[in-house]
Amino acid sequence: MIGAGSAGRQTGVKLGHFASLRWQQGDMTLPEVFVAGEGLQQGPVAVLGTLLHEAAHGLAEVRGVVDTSRGGRYHNRRFAALGRELGLDITVDGGLGWSATSVPESTADAYGDLVDQLGQTLTTHRRPEFLGLRGGRTNSNNPLACSCRCPRRIRVAPEVLAAGSIVCSVCAGEFRPGAA
Repeated sequence: MIGAGSAGRQTGVKLGHFASLRWQQGDMTLPEVFVAGEGLQQGPVAVLGTLLHEAAHGLAEVRGVVDTSRGGRYHNRRFAALGRELGLDITVDGGLGWSATSVPESTADAYGDLVDQLGQTLTTHRRPEFLGLRGGRTNSNNPLACSCRCPRRIRVAPEVLAAGSIVCSVCAGEFRPGAA
C-alpha cells in the first residue's frame, strides 16, 4: 500500500510501517505494509530498504518476537537481529533505538531483479505536504509567510494553503511559502 507519509506529521516523513490484522479477506485477516509516496523519490534501493525494514517487523510478528516498544517507535536489539537476517545494515538512531536501516551493496545485488523492476516503475513520487516540511508543531498560531512574483506577501494558515492554490490578482502568480 502506498500513501501519504507527511500528512499531519509533526516531524519529517514516515517512510513506512507494518501493522498486523489491518485487512480482511473473507474469514482471514491480513497485515498491512505501507510505503510512503514521498520516499519513492529516493530510488529503488531506498524503497527496497523500506520494504525490508517493514519485512523485519513482519518476521517479528510471525515469530512472536517483541521488536519495538514506546508504541512501535523504539526498535530494540531483537529488531536489529531480524533486520540483519534480511540483509540490512542497522545502526542506533538516537531515541528510536535500532531503527536506522540501510541496504548494503551485497543485499542490493541479491535483490537485483527487484531493484531493476522498482527502478523502471518508480517514475512518480508524492510531494511532501507543507505541514511536514515545516517541522516542529503543526498547530502553530503563526501563519506561513507567503509571497508571489510581485512580490506581494500574505500570511496564511498552513491548512488553508494545503487545500489549494492562492493566486495573486495583480501578477497571477501563485502564493508560495517563503520570501520571493
